[in-house]
Amino acid sequence: MRLFVAVVPPRSALAELGGAVDALRDLPGAEGLRWTERAGWHVTLVFLGEVDEDVLPALSERLERAARRHPPCRISLTGGGRFGDRTLWAGLDGDDLGRAAAGAEAAARRAGVHHEDAHGRFHAHLTLARQRAGRTRVGLRPFTDALTQFAGTPWTAAAISLVRSHPPTPGVPGAQPRYETVRTCPLGH
Repeated sequence: MRLFVAVVPPRSALAELGGAVDALRDLPGAEGLRWTERAGWHVTLVFLGEVDEDVLPALSERLERAARRHPPCRISLTGGGRFGDRTLWAGLDGDDLGRAAAGAEAAARRAGVHHEDAHGRFHAHLTLARQRAGRTRVGLRPFTDALTQFAGTPWTAAAISLVRSHPPTPGVPGAQPRYETVRTCPLGH
């Protein structure tokens, strides 16, 4: 199964961000981007990739222990940025999620999962849109500029979640992955 560890913001924080994203979708070029679905919005701490189901009990146990070692984090969704002209994201401000990400990565490694580090060091963000394959690239700067003033209400990240990603339905235009929470691990408990 394809897994990752994430923090899922509360609905109220996602609703605030949703209002800002609605305005972005009215900008010129927005139709050239593949927007992520709000139902799947999350902050990835560690992408684990394909994991054998028989590793799941040990992985869950180790993630539970790692989560207990890290206090809840007070954060807010704020501003935005981009990875080159490939990916548009919303940023986070407040307590550092990097320690929780490192703990989750170590827990996975101890459980026998060798995570796929696609981006190098951890950078807290929530992906909003990506370039559409086979289309003319859209410049992301106007979108990041429009997010500059966005500052969501602070909230407490009280748990990390082990999430399974189900791939989008092949051949269905606009199909998105579907996410299923496998385990929720409270922070600091």
